[in-house]
Amino acid sequence: MKRRNLFALFPLFAAAPALAQTAKPKPAAGKQRVIFQVSDNDPGKWQLALNNAKNVQVDLGKENVQIEIVAYGPGLNMMKAESKVAGGLAGALDDNVGLIACENTMHNTKVSRDEIYGGVAFVMAGVTHIMKRQQEGWAYIRP
Repeated sequence: MKRRNLFALFPLFAAAPALAQTAKPKPAAGKQRVIFQVSDNDPGKWQLALNNAKNVQVDLGKENVQIEIVAYGPGLNMMKAESKVAGGLAGALDDNVGLIACENTMHNTKVSRDEIYGGVAFVMAGVTHIMKRQQEGWAYIRP
């Protein structure tokens, strides 16, 4: 490329950082929103999800964050009434953490709503619910 042509491009290179700064999305006003995925049959991971939710509330303030924990596949066992983290489920519900069970998993594993911990909400498909939340701007975490 000729030297003269390089100088002609200089204004474009100089303006690039300013253009990149204006293209950044602005943070959403209002509450922070985060969704946690639980898809493992692992009580350690269930407890980690509950601990993460609590830590987010402590750090940001309960009033400043909306949290959901979605369980599907083998992780559905977290939301059962006899779950090894049932005490943690109670605490999460008391702290306004949304607990959600996947009805597709329930149907496929023949788990009835009566077997799910009281206060847990239901969605048809846990994966789809997470996808929709991400499209709405929710942060996604899989402990």
